[in-house]
Amino acid sequence: MRDQFTLSRDYLQFSAFVLASHPRQVRDAIERYRDALDADPIAAGAGFIDEDGSLEVRTSLAGFLGTDADDVALTDSTTMGLALLYGGLRLGSGQEVLTSEHDFYATHQALRLRHQRGGVPVRKIRLYDDPAMATPDEIVTRIVRSITPRTRVLALTWVNSDNGVKLPARAIADALRDINARRDLSDHVLLCLDGVHGFAAENITMTDLGCDFFATSTHKWLHGPRGTGLLWGKPEHWPFVAPVIPNFSREGYEGWVGDRDPVAAPAILNTPGGYHSFEQRWAVPAAVRFHETIGRARIAKRITSQATLLKDELDRLPNVRVLTPRDPSISAGVVCCTVEGWAAADAEHELRAVHKVIATETPYAQPHLRFGPTMLTAPEQIGRVVKAVRALR
Repeated sequence: MRDQFTLSRDYLQFSAFVLASHPRQVRDAIERYRDALDADPIAAGAGFIDEDGSLEVRTSLAGFLGTDADDVALTDSTTMGLALLYGGLRLGSGQEVLTSEHDFYATHQALRLRHQRGGVPVRKIRLYDDPAMATPDEIVTRIVRSITPRTRVLALTWVNSDNGVKLPARAIADALRDINARRDLSDHVLLCLDGVHGFAAENITMTDLGCDFFATSTHKWLHGPRGTGLLWGKPEHWPFVAPVIPNFSREGYEGWVGDRDPVAAPAILNTPGGYHSFEQRWAVPAAVRFHETIGRARIAKRITSQATLLKDELDRLPNVRVLTPRDPSISAGVVCCTVEGWAAADAEHELRAVHKVIATETPYAQPHLRFGPTMLTAPEQIGRVVKAVRALR
């Protein structure tokens, strides 16, 4: 499997999930579509011909999510998906959005822009005080206590990229189900997730997760083409999202010609039109096939076991504080820590330059050092990583 990638072996690649390297099958698919577009762009991708390629992409991703293709909108990134969702959600007068202090730039900024455009109230809450000690019960309790009759949207991140906490999405969804049972559909609290650091790292479907909307890219843990992503929604809630960007579909064109609103699945209408990097988008099914050929459960187990081992070993170092919970039920593949006496950026540079270990600095106001074991790393490499961190004195 490792031989399918051209990723440099000069380093221990513990950040390969950030902007993933492509396996051979994905590279070959991109090249095949690129050559076709270069040879005859009109025949290969002009007009509505992309609909056929995109249908295959949506069908492939829907199978991976355990849902229907008509519920999947295609995007270029998680950020685009979140912007389309939070920018397009139809909210009634007085309805508010509840999010957390732990969420990433993309969620916070998409909500800030929505507030600026329409004055939609946005509240932020803390889900835990110490990420390493966070528990599902604490998180669910804080969320439920913060929901008011005005709360329409619960905007959260499934796996926090700053500390590795994996939110108990199913438990949150179950708590919301009890609340929503007493509300009209148009007033349901919608659980909307940035799912990028759980997607393809966890062996889970949308039914398992229980959320109402899910945004992710495919160019991280899936090792899919760069610049590709999706926005999934439950069919009963998609009608509450107004398209922000005109879509390129036959239905959209027919509506325009007929001077009427287009009639199509909402996810199709919420897929931004325009010309995209089609050779990248159409190669997404190759990434899904590669992942499923290896085995989703096998990959998730390998990531979890390595992350657990890394946390256990780092926790033994006197100069390190592990921020990610030890329990895999509330953590995934992201492992974050601080090293005494070291700024995260300096530690990242030292690990790369001196020890040939690639980690990353988390892009937050208080940055941390972050590792991510993937299907491209091996358990025997964990000891070398820990040895390098131990040397940071």
